Amino acid sequence: MSFTQISFSFDEIPPEQQEEKKRVVKKKPLASTEAITMKNKPARGRMSVKDMEATADLIEVPADDILFQKMYYSMSAVSKMFKVNQSLLRFWENEFTILKPKKNGKGDRLFRPEDIKNLQLIHHLLRERKYTMEGAKDFLKNNKKAEERFVMIESLKKIKNFLNELKANL
Repeated sequence: MSFTQISFSFDEIPPEQQEEKKRVVKKKPLASTEAITMKNKPARGRMSVKDMEATADLIEVPADDILFQKMYYSMSAVSKMFKVNQSLLRFWENEFTILKPKKNGKGDRLFRPEDIKNLQLIHHLLRERKYTMEGAKDFLKNNKKAEERFVMIESLKKIKNFLNELKANL
């Protein structure tokens, strides 16, 4: 690493005292540690569309027979299933009328399996099909058979994944 010397002089100081007043400042190039930390710095704010697409298929909602074994799921468990922040789930609850989690005496939200299925539909519309909030609300309001279509799409995705795995094993 190379350092550059920078010296400062003051015009009002007599030349014999200027040598005493010179300061040496060492300056390192930006390409060292600052550039590396800027690349690794986590992004703040909204997630980019590219990152959203990458995480859209990674939700871990269990199969129906396992999902319906429990009556309620906590907010943290649901946020881990969908890999989203809890604040986003609260926002979706306020925006979509089909989400109605129960609240206990402390005010903690408890999601029923039906709520998780509705969340899965909302997640599909917003993150995979790239609907806007208003577009997703209109879609849910106007299409009464939206849930049936979503179930069909999910089953087709499972078949596609199975066939892709089968193809990869050949």
